[in-house]
Amino acid sequence: LVLRTVEHINAKGAILHSDQGYQYTTKTYKNLLDDKELIGSHSRRGNCYDNACIESFFSHLKAEKLYLEKPANESEARRMVTEYINYYNEERFQKKLGDLSPVEYREAIAA
Repeated sequence: LVLRTVEHINAKGAILHSDQGYQYTTKTYKNLLDDKELIGSHSRRGNCYDNACIESFFSHLKAEKLYLEKPANESEARRMVTEYINYYNEERFQKKLGDLSPVEYREAIAA
């Protein structure tokens, strides 16, 4: 499943972060990343804090979207995830970012 998912990624130069699970540390996975021109990134072994931000995001995605609307099929799930990513980045304010959305925060610190 991991390899099939990566095969569909079309974002040369993007960083693909994962934990150190067996499926992410095989030569087959590394070769696929190389073929797709993706950059592999791994958490440090035994350090849960490396994935804290993405774990937090997935928790919000499930609680605020997927558990509430319950997609009926893969197509609907993809649509819902895309909607939520846009909402999360552009509209959802976050206390840790001074009550700004991630996009607003990034724009504010870049100015």
